[in-house]
Amino acid sequence: MDYQELMNKAAEARDFAYAPYSQFRVGAALLAKNGKVYTGCNIENASYSPTVCAERTAFFKAVSEGVRDFEAIAIVGGKGGEIAPFCAPCGVCRQVMAEFCDVDTFKLVLGSPKQFDEYLLSDVLPFAFTPKDVE
Repeated sequence: MDYQELMNKAAEARDFAYAPYSQFRVGAALLAKNGKVYTGCNIENASYSPTVCAERTAFFKAVSEGVRDFEAIAIVGGKGGEIAPFCAPCGVCRQVMAEFCDVDTFKLVLGSPKQFDEYLLSDVLPFAFTPKDVE
């Protein structure tokens, strides 16, 4: 699957976001090494702390189905009906990615379906704390 198609799937997943408080809707499409794509959207909560990001939704769906080898994730977000030109994952989501992905090969595809760039996880999470650190 090419990253353009992955960005389109992230944009589609964004349509399902539940964001009545921030109005900031995020969609993610996680590409597993087996070729399957797991999508996620952000889901807010009135008490805020139970809110979950789109990226973690996608990862948890995949992991809950036994998948733990990933290639890339596409992320789009923005207020209302607009997709912002850039939407980076939060620190918690970056840490979840570091738990399940090789920081030197896993790619983040960020931007919009019209224009996006690729980043390595190691570029957006320098000095990552990974499972290797607790061995």
